[in-house]
Amino acid sequence: MKGPTMSAMNRFDPEIVALFEAAAATATAEPAMTAPERGDVRGLREMINNGLGVIPRPPATNVEVTSYTAETSDGSSLELRWYTCRDDDATGRPAVVYFHGGGRIAGKVEHYDGVVQHYVAETGTPMLQVEYRLAPEHPGSAAQEDGLAAITWLVDNARELRVDADRIGVMGDSGGGGVAAGTAILARDHDIHVAKQILIYPMLDDRNTRPDPHLEGLVTWTHETNWTGWHAVLGDTIGTEGVSPVAAPGRLTNFSGLPSAYIEVGDLDIFRDESMAFAQGLFAAGVPCELHINAGVIHGHDLMSFELGASLRSHAARCRAIKTL
Repeated sequence: MKGPTMSAMNRFDPEIVALFEAAAATATAEPAMTAPERGDVRGLREMINNGLGVIPRPPATNVEVTSYTAETSDGSSLELRWYTCRDDDATGRPAVVYFHGGGRIAGKVEHYDGVVQHYVAETGTPMLQVEYRLAPEHPGSAAQEDGLAAITWLVDNARELRVDADRIGVMGDSGGGGVAAGTAILARDHDIHVAKQILIYPMLDDRNTRPDPHLEGLVTWTHETNWTGWHAVLGDTIGTEGVSPVAAPGRLTNFSGLPSAYIEVGDLDIFRDESMAFAQGLFAAGVPCELHINAGVIHGHDLMSFELGASLRSHAARCRAIKTL
């Protein structure tokens, strides 16, 4: 995806500038990959998957991964991956259900294997990663229905997995952050307890498709690509009245009864304002919320390098939030 112009570099964290400069210095003579045209879901999916396929993997040699399956609401099979520290024989443990990023149209659990292992190794908290179904093949709230199926499966198997069913949280980044938020709403509406929601630069509002003049040329996930992702999810109902807040949590008006939240986003991210609005909705309903707006930080900064100071600070704050379960 096309990056920001050099003249705008002073808006960025210096370490992110250094990454851009290093990438420019090592660029080949081949033309840089540009974002597909508006509405080209398959092209955008390919671009996202190519990027997610090279996420750095921090070492986490003490984490064990086990595969399971659960049944979805329509009888399909849902792949789940359970991550836990080796030799952890504790009982009554908290757990987190994790949803990978990918703009609701791309990504898979394999891409986030290292990311989730890192969280588990750092916090000692087991995680269940969900291979939720993607739009446009599975539009609307299909991903959140899969999330609810995953939580239900974890609750049903809590004794075997030595998990406290009252201490299960949801977590996700980007498109997966929106799925996590929608899953928490759906769980509330089905009287299923979720202890916490950890939303990392979440994709929440389908109405966020008009360019912001203060962010133009600076952002990596643009309003055009956001339209493509949301149109895949909602079709021609995008931006209209009556869109379900389960599918697009930015549409939510009743925040009462939702779990406490940790929300994090960069100030150079088009999801900044919708993250702030979601936090304000939680605050107005009396729901505890910790909101981080990280200066000079772009969407997916931590997936570029785990060694950036901004990434280290973000991961430390997220791990602290996980440990509060």
